[in-house]
Amino acid sequence: MTPMDQIHRESPRAGKSMKSMKRKTFLMCPPEYFTVEYAINPWMNPGEPVDLPLAKRQWEQLRATYIGLGHAVQIIDAVPGLPDMVFAANGATVIGGTVLGARFKHPQRRPEGAAYMDWFRRGGYRVIEPEHVNEGEGDIVLAGQMIIAGYGFRTERAASEQAEAVFGLPVISLRLTDPRFYHVDTALIVLDKNTAAYYPPAFDEAGQAALAARFGALIEAKAADAEALGLNGLSDGRNVVMPGQAEELAGEIRAAGFNVVPVDMSEFKKAGGGPKCCTLELREAGGTGAGRSSDG
Repeated sequence: MTPMDQIHRESPRAGKSMKSMKRKTFLMCPPEYFTVEYAINPWMNPGEPVDLPLAKRQWEQLRATYIGLGHAVQIIDAVPGLPDMVFAANGATVIGGTVLGARFKHPQRRPEGAAYMDWFRRGGYRVIEPEHVNEGEGDIVLAGQMIIAGYGFRTERAASEQAEAVFGLPVISLRLTDPRFYHVDTALIVLDKNTAAYYPPAFDEAGQAALAARFGALIEAKAADAEALGLNGLSDGRNVVMPGQAEELAGEIRAAGFNVVPVDMSEFKKAGGGPKCCTLELREAGGTGAGRSSDG
């Protein structure tokens, strides 16, 4: 089944109200060197082989899905020796055409930060060097005119202060409590400015209260769907691209008025990743979302 077949199959019933879609531009890195050769989160087992041809097909399907939905995709070249560079979401945070670079916690991934910042500099972006450990959009999530920043496993809480200063937006800091959900994008997906889905046990009580105060509607994922990394998805305000294995969560998101587009990212789950992990949003000044040309 092609991505467009999936999109057609999952389209809301005729007459059902549609959410408003925003065209986006994404940066992705092909999985040329993807493998699991070390363990820096509970999902990773270096003894479990990766089917690289399958991973490449799954990645290509994700890219085609975005394009089929009307979004643009730019590509950064993979670098030998950096198997996790495919997880582009961790490479930076881009808001209003300004880039806050990433500084990775684990030495195995630290060279990725420089590779991504170099790509943005070549593309003419304003790039800000990170002062604290932060793993990009893995832990920095834009929610309307506010940033949600996770900390506790990969990103330092102090990174919230730099994000607030760089982007000029208020920041809500959330402490992550379950090492399986080591980035906030594994436990929370912002569906639109008023709606989000999340896994409550991944956050402390203060974080759960902060999310309840921020969103008018919160969908609570069950444990099985959270463990399928069902929350590691991406919404354009109408369409929600997410792992197809999280079927109950998908049903609840559909019931909230969104169009669910399921994808299979099973090979990337072996490293604790999903569709959002493979996708970095390029948000330009003025909120157009249109990407600029680059040699990446």
